[in-house]
Amino acid sequence: MDQSVKDLFAARDSGDKESSYEALVKLFALAEQPVDWAYEVWGTLVDDLSHADMHKRSFSAQMLSRLSQSDPEGRMLKDFPAVAAVMQDESFVVARHTMQSIWRVGLGGPAQVALVLAALSARFRGGEGEKNASLVRTDVIKSLRFLADAVGDAGEIEKHAGALMDAEPDEKARKKQRAAWKNPGR
Repeated sequence: MDQSVKDLFAARDSGDKESSYEALVKLFALAEQPVDWAYEVWGTLVDDLSHADMHKRSFSAQMLSRLSQSDPEGRMLKDFPAVAAVMQDESFVVARHTMQSIWRVGLGGPAQVALVLAALSARFRGGEGEKNASLVRTDVIKSLRFLADAVGDAGEIEKHAGALMDAEPDEKARKKQRAAWKNPGR
């Protein structure tokens, strides 16, 4: 890992909110492509998934999701349950950020796609009675669409998403989900 990346991680952990956010944006941008430094930070990120600081939990889940494509050893296959657990975080903002980025784990390969499909399906079905259940389910559908577009497997993933949407009991929510599938935004 070169010094500039080390500096970004240091800035991310600094107490300065502006510097921390700028570092986060730059690190996320770097991890959009495979990087050679993933394993230098992997263990710390996994540990931080259960950190007392919600910002560390959120960053770690999002960063690990992005680093999945830089994981030739397949560590994500072992660590995925810890990442997926953050979709149920006590802080809804942390949970939502994780839900919105976990699709990127699927960029690591077919086994990772299967993990993401299972986790997002469970999150969709498990949201019954939650305060933000409709929003959670719509986020799941958007994540599935992003995954389908990214891995070029729209057919199978679309079929999966369609089954979830068909199971939605609320007609208004189902319409929102179908609209989100057609135009997930960014």
